[in-house]
Amino acid sequence: MILFSDVSKSYEKKTVLNSISLIIKKGDLIFITGPSGAGKTTMLKLIYCSERPDSGHITVADWDVSKLKQHEIPELRRNIGIIFQDFKLLPNRTVFDNVALALSIHGMKSEKIRHYVNEALDEVKLLDKASLFPQFLSGGEQQRVVIARAMVSKPIVLLADEPTGDLDIDNAKAIMELFSKINSKGTTVLIATHDDNLFRASGKRVVFVNDHYIEKEYIG
Repeated sequence: MILFSDVSKSYEKKTVLNSISLIIKKGDLIFITGPSGAGKTTMLKLIYCSERPDSGHITVADWDVSKLKQHEIPELRRNIGIIFQDFKLLPNRTVFDNVALALSIHGMKSEKIRHYVNEALDEVKLLDKASLFPQFLSGGEQQRVVIARAMVSKPIVLLADEPTGDLDIDNAKAIMELFSKINSKGTTVLIATHDDNLFRASGKRVVFVNDHYIEKEYIG
């Protein structure tokens, strides 16, 4: 599903990743962890082509990400759901419109958009708040909107960057339960986090990145 092969990445001559290799199978739920600045976020950015590797190869399903041309990147991203730490919700759009935005951009008909958005909001238990604006939601609710937005197009891969960083313990637990549910339906899920409470005793694979390398892998 996702393959890193001898991938390196630097920013202004500062090495972030150095010759890393990693195989992620279809349907996996994997945690990427390590200290701040270790390269966790960069790994996610390389997967959805926000950044390009300096060397090595990355494949996602049938895409050779390292060789994609600029006009081919949107097709890749339609198959990847992305959850950012800072939500990136549009404050002047309702919950419904925030979730529907990507589908609208892709030219989907309004009836289908309504169906898919309502389905996604129902999945995260926010259907009753579809008409509200983000500022009237709690932090946990806003994060669930972000998850609905990421999943509305039914991606094959879900990437989450510090998805519980600003949430309390109860909300973090609820978000992790949502990820587990999404994963159980076949979506490959990668979660970058510094919070070992998320993966301790999870029984899931943990990739520890440190000093530009994948230092170790283990089961949480």
